[in-house]
This record gives sequence, structure tokens and C-alpha cells, in this order.
Amino acid sequence: MKRRKYYSKIKQFARQIERGAERLKIVICDDDKRDLLQIASLLETYRHDRKAELSYFCFQNATDLLASMESRDYDLLLLDMLMPGINGMQAAREIRERNSKIEIVFLTSSPEYAVESYSVRAHYYLLKPATGEKLFPILDRLIIDFRRPEDALCIKTQSSVFNLPYGKIEYIEVNSKRLYFYLTDGTMREIPGTLADFEQTILKRPGFIKVHRSYLMNLQWVQELQQGEIVTAIGRRVPVARKAYPQVRTAYTQFLFAEAGELARDTGGKPE
Repeated sequence: MKRRKYYSKIKQFARQIERGAERLKIVICDDDKRDLLQIASLLETYRHDRKAELSYFCFQNATDLLASMESRDYDLLLLDMLMPGINGMQAAREIRERNSKIEIVFLTSSPEYAVESYSVRAHYYLLKPATGEKLFPILDRLIIDFRRPEDALCIKTQSSVFNLPYGKIEYIEVNSKRLYFYLTDGTMREIPGTLADFEQTILKRPGFIKVHRSYLMNLQWVQELQQGEIVTAIGRRVPVARKAYPQVRTAYTQFLFAEAGELARDTGGKPE
């Protein structure tokens, strides 16, 4: 009876989805039914108290979550780290290969994987039990970010004018007076031009660096830095000039430390 009761409540919470006015789509993935129900209840409280535009889905294992992402997009993932089968870190790595934009918040009873969580660009790492005091400030900031217009690079050509959000640019390549903007959704925009047309503007942006005479890189989307090349979040490979490598390595290390510091400063985000 208890299992059916909890499952019924979880399904009831999960049905509150896909309303036209809702914007932030949240996933809760936790194999513990009590924790799943508690987090869903916190989201209900947050939605009621803040009049927030959000919806959420509940999963009790990462396999079902990953399968659902074949046909559905999410904005925020509240992911338990310690689960049987595919654990939270394994799921996060696979999700990052598919989706570079989704925000990930780990919810776990152990601080063991806090440092490793940086490698999948986790937004926060919160120790259980989840509480409104820990979770609500994170949701406040994420909702503000989702409502704020994205800062974008304005590009003008003879035939069109369009904006490319800086946060969605993985890297930029120049070849034979053609510029190629490689984006986080796997697409690419091509325009006539040279790096000099945009280099000064782009390199003023935090996280952008010149890694080669023909490439500008957004460090936010670096999955791995190797001698001679960068592997991006979605698996593209970008050459790194030999002379530029020490500078790129230093910049990337500083970028990771800055992200880690921001993660740890969040309420409840610093492992004890």
C-alpha cells in the first residue's frame, strides 16, 4: 500500500506539465521515492509561493530519463548522484553529449563527487536533504536567467542581419575569407569575413580566447584540453597552436577554478 501511495503522489505531481504559459521545464531524477516526493513537493511550494512559470517531470532511474530526452527538451535537471544502474555522473556525461544547454544540479547525500561534477558543468552540487533554503535561491537565479534576453553578437551581411548568443557559440573558424560559427546545438552559421572583423569584440567577452590563428574558442564548452587540440562539449575537435598551448592551458585552468568557486559559494553548495 505504501509503495502505491507514494507512486500515486509522484504521478500526480508529474502530471502538472506542459502548460502554455510555463517556461522552465524541470526534471527530478532520484531512485528514492521519498526524496523524489520531497523535491516535487518543494517545487510545488516554490511554484505557489513565487507564482513561478515552471513544470516538472519525475523519473526514478536514469535509463528512463535518457530515453525521454529523445523526444523532449528540458531546461533544468535535479539529478541524484548515487543511483543503481546508470549513476548520476554517468547520466550527466551522456546528457552533456546530447545537450550542452541544460542546467544540472546534483542532489546527493555524499560530497565525494563534488569536484568531478565540474567536468560536466554542473550548475550546483547540493547535499541532501533538499530544502527550500538551499534550492529556492538556485531556482530564483535560473528563472531570472531564462527570462533575461541573451547577450548576442550582432552579425550583418549584405543579405541579412542576425544575432548569435555568445553562450551558444562553441568556437569560430576562419578559412579562405569565410567565417564559420559552430554552435552548441550542433549547427553552423557561415558568413563572408575574417577573424579581424569580430576578434576584438569577441575576445572582450569572458571565456573567449584565441587558440590558433584561425580559431576563437569559448572555454565554457571545452570538454577536454589536450596538447594540440580541444575537444568540445559535443565532440568537435579544435586545433590549438603549439605556441598558444601554455596560455590556453592557464586560461582554461583559471576558468575552471572560477566556475568551481561560484559553485561552492551558493547556499548549501559547499560540501561539508
